[in-house]
Amino acid sequence: MKIIYSKAPTTWHVLECVINIIDLQIYRLPTFPVTATDIDVSKSHVLHVSPILAGTDEDSSPSDEIAKNICKKDKDSKTFTSSLFLSVRSEILKFFTKFEAEMGSLNFYERFSRTFRENPSLSRFLVVFAVSGGGLVAYSEANIQTSPKIDELPEPGNEKKKVVVLGTGWAGTSFLKNLKNPSYDVQVISPRNYFAFTPLLPSVTVGTVEARSVVEPIRNIVKKKNVNVNYWEAECYRIDAKSKKIYCRSSQDDKEEFVVDYDYLVVAMGARVNTFNTPGVEENCHYLKEVEDAQKIRRKVIDCFEKASLPNLSDDEKRRVLQFVVVGGGPTGVEFAAELHDFVSEDLVKLYPSVKDLVKITLLEATDHILNMFDKRITTFAEEKFHRDGIDLKTGEMVTKVSEKEISTKVIKTGEVSTIPYGMAVWSTGIATRPVIMDFMKQIGQANRRVLATDEWLRVEGTNSIYALGDCATINQRKVMEDISAIFEKADKDKSGTLTVKEFQEALDDICERYPQVQIYLKNKHMSSLVDLLQESKGDVSKESIELNVEQFKSALSQVDSQMKNLPATAQVAAQQGSYLADCFNRMEECTKSPEGPLRFRESGRHRFRPFRYKHLGQFAPLGGEQTAAQLPGDWVSIGHSSQWLWYSVYASKQVSWRTRSLVVSDWMRRFIFGRDSSQI
Repeated sequence: MKIIYSKAPTTWHVLECVINIIDLQIYRLPTFPVTATDIDVSKSHVLHVSPILAGTDEDSSPSDEIAKNICKKDKDSKTFTSSLFLSVRSEILKFFTKFEAEMGSLNFYERFSRTFRENPSLSRFLVVFAVSGGGLVAYSEANIQTSPKIDELPEPGNEKKKVVVLGTGWAGTSFLKNLKNPSYDVQVISPRNYFAFTPLLPSVTVGTVEARSVVEPIRNIVKKKNVNVNYWEAECYRIDAKSKKIYCRSSQDDKEEFVVDYDYLVVAMGARVNTFNTPGVEENCHYLKEVEDAQKIRRKVIDCFEKASLPNLSDDEKRRVLQFVVVGGGPTGVEFAAELHDFVSEDLVKLYPSVKDLVKITLLEATDHILNMFDKRITTFAEEKFHRDGIDLKTGEMVTKVSEKEISTKVIKTGEVSTIPYGMAVWSTGIATRPVIMDFMKQIGQANRRVLATDEWLRVEGTNSIYALGDCATINQRKVMEDISAIFEKADKDKSGTLTVKEFQEALDDICERYPQVQIYLKNKHMSSLVDLLQESKGDVSKESIELNVEQFKSALSQVDSQMKNLPATAQVAAQQGSYLADCFNRMEECTKSPEGPLRFRESGRHRFRPFRYKHLGQFAPLGGEQTAAQLPGDWVSIGHSSQWLWYSVYASKQVSWRTRSLVVSDWMRRFIFGRDSSQI
């Protein structure tokens, strides 16, 4: 917003009157947001004092046609007159009439797209001219930006805390979306400038959903936030926790390196594919972790069918080329095998009828069953369905080597070795730590761990200002037995050396909040409270008479830590961690003054925040043929076509923007009507 004005009292009268006129004219055009772009106001329409009004003959700078007309009508006047006001009014009305005629020439599509490309709030453009004491007033408002630009650098002397976010996956994007506190300067560093909805990658491999439909540029996500955010397309190759610096290498030029300082570091870099050091995997197998991986698989599938259709290939070679092997019986491998089967049976057999009987899909799993993390009912149904569909399911077999045309396997129980010829192999067996994270773990004394260890507040153990979330980290839940003496001492307020029911009840909420394994243990034992646990340890006595010494208290809780489990490396966990950490940053100052967390059993006071608690919202396993297995909270299992529609609705609602939501839904509709596209693009 810019206002260039004279201090004469008449100026404000002019502003008030003319603004009212222009506001009324804008209401005539409710369909079209009037912006600076529409009338090219950026350079010439916001005017300064014109020499013409001062009675000089000097040449004026290029100015608005409206202002020239007004000045010609009352050139010699030094004060604002009613006739000049009428001239201003007349020129404004002419401008809006002309503007409305031009806008009316646009077709409906142009009007609609223009409206939604602009800021959702109706932009306005106002220009006010008044002559008062030899001054020209110009007022303009064009597409006002109330929030900082994404690449706006902090001003010198700005004391805002610098937060560096490494990664634009589920954890990092969730953190950015939920961060609302404007007291931070945020730098996002990632080699990819978009967020990808990874659960739909198996659908991308066969064209059920297009690749661009499942990605959202990170700049689109944060551009409307009231937080200073910079994005740099680069890769972090070293973290220096002592000096609070990270070393980065540009994705555009490998030789271009730079260093970034931070006050808080959020490590959300995800993980890489775990090959278990199997020979030949990196050279010959496809992965399914990034959008680019899904696009490569899609091209390879079509290439295999095109190659098998050539007249000079033998039948044995055609069978090898059309042998698709999926290694890994987890959700990703199972879903890809199901999607590939549907693609072949519903679309490709119609386009390649000469080779339809030669296609074979094989799924290899080292354990005894696929989908081990699901309910047994889902596992059984999935295995039976794959057998019915003709998918060759081999469980209990481990891949030992992958050559250019064959995969060597070994049966774990018997040691029997065999080979499988293949045309395309997809490796989906788990995740491993990235090299930069492994180097960082050595710095902070976690070299013997598989992934970064954090506390219950997602803070990396051994650091004060570094947080890690998503697949690159795991929460190292503190054991009850490590603090059992401190808990007893804190709960024993009268220092009697014994713990009564009343004393225990007063500390109950803090114990359960600090150690979630206690609640899990009680649930598995079908106990309503810890008092039942104490009563069990003391025998058949009334609750009011229970008193435990420290040794009895240790005995009562000795089995609680056996219920501790690490969280799965899923998108759901990463998204919840990002949202939780953003909420902590939003309320950092507030919770520092008034802590809301549980009691510090080894120290005085309370923890600043409540610990992170993962809330499982269910999981899906699409099995092909418009059938999906769903395992929802409350031990509810649903399998069939109804679960497929639930899958559609949940995955559509979980998209990060209305743009991707509409694209994904339209892709599903297109597939129902026209089938999947078989081009190599």
